Amino acid sequence: MRTDTPRMQEVMIGVGLRHAHYGDVLADRAAIDFIEVHSENFFGRGGAARAILSEVAEQYPISLHSTAMGLGSDSAIPEAYLMALQGLVEMVSPILVSDHAAFTWSQLNGLPVHAGDLLPLAYNEETLERISRNIARCQHTLDRRLLLENVSAYLTPANSSLSETAFLTAVADESGCGLLVDLNNIVVNARNAGSSDVEGDARAWLDQIAPHHVGELHLAGYSEVSEGEIAIDDHARPVSDVVWSLYAHALRRFGAVPTLIEWDNDLPDWQVLLSEADKARQIAHKVLNDRA
Repeated sequence: MRTDTPRMQEVMIGVGLRHAHYGDVLADRAAIDFIEVHSENFFGRGGAARAILSEVAEQYPISLHSTAMGLGSDSAIPEAYLMALQGLVEMVSPILVSDHAAFTWSQLNGLPVHAGDLLPLAYNEETLERISRNIARCQHTLDRRLLLENVSAYLTPANSSLSETAFLTAVADESGCGLLVDLNNIVVNARNAGSSDVEGDARAWLDQIAPHHVGELHLAGYSEVSEGEIAIDDHARPVSDVVWSLYAHALRRFGAVPTLIEWDNDLPDWQVLLSEADKARQIAHKVLNDRA
């Protein structure tokens, strides 16, 4: 199984590609190191989407980020899904492959049913065994190390006996996967938990993760809400100041980890997205030079 995750003194900085920017990404070679796409958007064989992805892959390394694998599901990942993902891996030879620590699949009348969202897990030994088994199957099929992302959650499942960081660490140890650490998700969760020190609690979260497990970082923003309201991880704003501060802390702890700018809703102009990537590069350059 391939376990290579890019690590170098200069951080690889990428952006997520959405439909509105297809023309932009092909028009001129931008100063970014990789492009991330949502795998499921390109499962269909043939067609315009596949043709565009093929063109993009000729210009940039590709990261495949899945949202529907449901690695924590009690129901097995459908074989058809894994075969579609395997075909996409063979097509673009991605530098990274990732999904989430969540469940999405169940069964109704003997047929697979997808929840359409990333539902939170109970952090316990039973879930640990289940998700590790699903990750092992995925990694064996793809012959790639998978990166597992921490999720934003709006409730705490019952029957949890482990902290989130202890659970993710145990999954990585058990399955051999890596971790995709989403800094915005940590902030949103701390904010919704009523933390009086969101940044401090988020830093403490990062400090509980071993550097050798981390294969990628995600940066994003969310829409601010009034006191007492639930913050939604909508990826509809520039990266927040607290996430930029956490990014510097993460780089000091984890080193030169590939970094992605996520922006999924209320999409800005392509140049605005690239300016966010440039800001990440400047912070990484400064932090890693100081660290050296």
